[in-house]
Amino acid sequence: QVQLVESGGGLVQAGESLRLSCTASASGRASSVYNMAWSRQAPGKEREFVASIRWSGGVTAYADSVKGRFTISRDNVRNTVYLQMNSLKPEDTAVYYCNCVLNVAGNYWGQGTQVTVTS
Repeated sequence: QVQLVESGGGLVQAGESLRLSCTASASGRASSVYNMAWSRQAPGKEREFVASIRWSGGVTAYADSVKGRFTISRDNVRNTVYLQMNSLKPEDTAVYYCNCVLNVAGNYWGQGTQVTVTS
């Protein structure tokens, strides 16, 4: 089992920045991490992919809507993934979820953290 704890959400104005964090901890035996990602879900909409990072090698991927504004990074020692969000827009308002995929049999989600951007 892997537990994911997210933090860093909040209320900001358009143009401001926030940094989200997600720390993974394992109980019992768990395989190594393959990939961690952030997704988001706005009210009345489906959950959508935001960004991901391969745990080994650090290859990243981003949704077109956040390219150039958001940066995903990781700290392998702290088992933490970050999402630096700059130039935030009202349309970025959503609950942001952390996701962890293991190399062997495991796909976990955090509880979500609210990000609200006012105009």
